[in-house]
Amino acid sequence: MFTTRLNINLRLTAIALVLALGTLLLYWPVAHHDFISLDDNLYVTANPQVQAGLTWAGAQWAFTNLAAYNWHPLTWLSHMTDCQGFGLNPAAHHLTNVLFHVANALLLFAWLNLATGATWRSALVAALFAWHPLRVESVAWVAERKDVLSAFFWLLTLIAYGRYAQNPPNAKSGNSKLKTQNSKLFYALALLSCAFAMMSKPMAVTLPFVLLLADVWPLRRIANFQLPISNFKRLVLEKIPFFVLAAATSVINYHAQNGSGATWSPTALPLPVRLANALVSYLRYLSKTFWPADLAVIYPYEKHWPLWLVMAAATLLLLWTGMVILRTRQNPFLFFGWFYFVGTLVPVIGLVQVGPQAMADRYVYLPSIGLFILLVWGAHELLDSPPRRKMIATFAGTFALGACLVVTSRQLAYWKNSVKLFAHAVAVTTDNYVADAYLASALESAGRNDDALPFYFESVRITPHFPFAQWNLGMALLRQNRAAEASEHLVAATKLTPRDPIIRCYAGKALSDAGSCADATAQLTEALRLKPDYAQAQLFLAVNLARQNQTADALPHFAAAAKLEPANPEIHFNYGLALRDGQQPAAAADQFRLALKLTPDFSAAKTALAALLSAHPELK
Repeated sequence: MFTTRLNINLRLTAIALVLALGTLLLYWPVAHHDFISLDDNLYVTANPQVQAGLTWAGAQWAFTNLAAYNWHPLTWLSHMTDCQGFGLNPAAHHLTNVLFHVANALLLFAWLNLATGATWRSALVAALFAWHPLRVESVAWVAERKDVLSAFFWLLTLIAYGRYAQNPPNAKSGNSKLKTQNSKLFYALALLSCAFAMMSKPMAVTLPFVLLLADVWPLRRIANFQLPISNFKRLVLEKIPFFVLAAATSVINYHAQNGSGATWSPTALPLPVRLANALVSYLRYLSKTFWPADLAVIYPYEKHWPLWLVMAAATLLLLWTGMVILRTRQNPFLFFGWFYFVGTLVPVIGLVQVGPQAMADRYVYLPSIGLFILLVWGAHELLDSPPRRKMIATFAGTFALGACLVVTSRQLAYWKNSVKLFAHAVAVTTDNYVADAYLASALESAGRNDDALPFYFESVRITPHFPFAQWNLGMALLRQNRAAEASEHLVAATKLTPRDPIIRCYAGKALSDAGSCADATAQLTEALRLKPDYAQAQLFLAVNLARQNQTADALPHFAAAAKLEPANPEIHFNYGLALRDGQQPAAAADQFRLALKLTPDFSAAKTALAALLSAHPELK
């Protein structure tokens, strides 16, 4: 008995080590990856609250702020912890994601093994989950910390709930008092972990439904759907606190997404369009699970799927669902696996559309577990008897894992930096205006300005109503002194985001530089109405008025800009020019001197001051 137990423990330890070390080695290259320009700035690199580390003020901000269109305070605290310990070292932030992913693989193995006793099947499901190429986006993207963090608490919830279900509070055998105490403890742990999962990513609101599915399989608390109504009622009632958490989380996050404008309106995307995309997306997720080719960080939204494809997707999904229901008593794992996959995708399948993507690899981080359970346990049922079939199953499992390792390693390389990532997305998708714009931005950041412009133009051509592309194209043209072209795109951006003072400010500058001074005045005045303490807008408005020989009107705006940003030499220089033209040489000389004090090698200020002192020697 002791020897048998020792052998089992050694086998479990060996499997856990292979799973952990294999996952760690597979994802180790991310230690040499950069931050990505998509959302990593929002979550870390340009977020002052996160960069400040763990502080009481930061914790308050994490729990009360709806930044990034979601309420996920534990995700914010996780990023703050990384910044507290490692600053902005991308290797550390990436490896934190990897360690959570390793932990998730081990927790998945532990949960399935504890619940079913099927060690090798549990190990295969965990390995497929850990090594599949669809996991790359969630693990290699720092901003997707919320995926691996919420999954960590999700799996802890399943383990704690499983332990609770093994010793229900009404158990009569053995030490009932001890069992009741253990039951309450594990129930509390499950509820707490569930809350933490939802505070890491709102997608976890489906977890209470998964607990009901777990009662069917693997816990078999509802055996063959034959259960006295009183017992079934108890199973539902015990989930009420979990559903209350889910409802509260859903309300908070719907408010966050709707209030931020991230949710698409029913006018922009009617229900039939969203429903068609949801049906096709289920089919695409299944396809990419079994054949993970052409994976991209962003998949463009297709508003006109062919009717035959939509009908085929609906038919296949209904037929498979019907078959699963018919086979539930004989194969309850089919019921669990399929409805786990379908149900956990509901919050992100696009019935309520948030963002420009049609689908996303990261969305199947947790839902894919259902498919892998369905696949592995299904294969076991089909290949259970003759030794030859077991050999086939072993070969097939080894081949699948080997293929996952190869494809995942290749997919991981695309995440090394933003240029590689978005160039790959452009290459494997069609009319991907988001990837075009972000590739252009990444090329600009790498100093490849000439290479960037064609991708900006392509993004605007595909979708003129994408403000990010219009804004960045306008600014790129403005930096190249192509003011007339720049003004077209910046004005277009103001129409798409009318309440952004920065966009209006630079639209005004471009118009002014292009000679459309009256239109420039209107844009800059509106920018200052939106943000009265905006020094750059005060400066640009003052320069624009000075160009129209309205020096008297310009001077107050120069003064306001200098007061708002006294350490800005450009403001003092331009203020000095206006004062000189307004026949105030002494005040002009003071402004030129201030500019030179701040920037001693400011050649234009040196020249202007020298000319002024030559004309007015008494100011020397």
